[in-house]
Amino acid sequence: MPFNRLSLKPAQLRLVHQIATHGQLQLAAENLAMTQPAASRMLAEVERQVGAPLFLRLPKGMEPTEIGATFLRRARVILREMDSIATDMRDLRGGHAGAVRVGAVTGPAVSYLVPAVRQVKLQAPDAQISVEVLPSRELLHQLKAGSLDFVLARILPEFDSRDFNILPMRDEKVSLIARATHPLARAQAITMTELASYEWIMQRRGAPIREASLAAFSAVGLPEPRDIIDTPSILWTIAYLAQSDAIAPVSDEVAQLLIRPPLSAGFTMLRSANEIRVSTYYLLELVRRPLSPLAMRLRDEVARRTHSPMLDKLRRQPGPPATPAHARAGRSTGG
Repeated sequence: MPFNRLSLKPAQLRLVHQIATHGQLQLAAENLAMTQPAASRMLAEVERQVGAPLFLRLPKGMEPTEIGATFLRRARVILREMDSIATDMRDLRGGHAGAVRVGAVTGPAVSYLVPAVRQVKLQAPDAQISVEVLPSRELLHQLKAGSLDFVLARILPEFDSRDFNILPMRDEKVSLIARATHPLARAQAITMTELASYEWIMQRRGAPIREASLAAFSAVGLPEPRDIIDTPSILWTIAYLAQSDAIAPVSDEVAQLLIRPPLSAGFTMLRSANEIRVSTYYLLELVRRPLSPLAMRLRDEVARRTHSPMLDKLRRQPGPPATPAHARAGRSTGG
């Protein structure tokens, strides 16, 4: 004869567990805020479904039968899992657990994401956080595809800004780095003419830092340097700089990271007479896709560091925001 499927409720499992713990139906009922008659009826229903007594009724109390002991072993596993579900859901709702994927161009990845991720991990050590450092175009494609929750990037012409909630961050200062023994390391107010004669390492054409650097040469009537190596890899750039007199334009945050303790990696910032800056980047998230509590927690931690009065508006934003004038005018053509 096939065994019937059990249709048990969590309250019934908790009652059986409490009876086994206390050895008395009355104490079990009190711990569950039930009357004894109600607990007796509930136990009878469980035993009816099982088809056998779960407890021996003894003068000194109740003890599990062999079937009852097996039932209890399974029931306790289920109750533990249910408690875990409740804990997981509470942590997820509170932004203390779950997964979030974010992306940034190099400068804000160093200046904003690193401290924000550290702070969130201190408060939510079980959070699973993935960080992508890529050019803006790749970041925006991944954001649109749903692969990233939010990004720190520039708005490019081929993307409709109405698709995003937008929080302006700031522009980027470009620093020129070289190894500490570079011939220009001690020079003051280095001209673009002096810089043009050296080998350069730059990101590919269209990347904002490269375009801003080349524009600095054009601004003083010079063509771009003749000797340029293209690479998107900051690691390869660092390795090449360490073994040559090449120069690389990087975000000021990266330059400070390499030069200052604790890294003090043997590089210097060349003192150019011409300041180079890159257009504003933004904190961007999709209007049509709500963020998880954990993603909102990390986003707010990043945004808090901007001290922007627009943060509260971003938190409340139900639909497409009006694109700021400087966002429309300051679109980048690169990463």
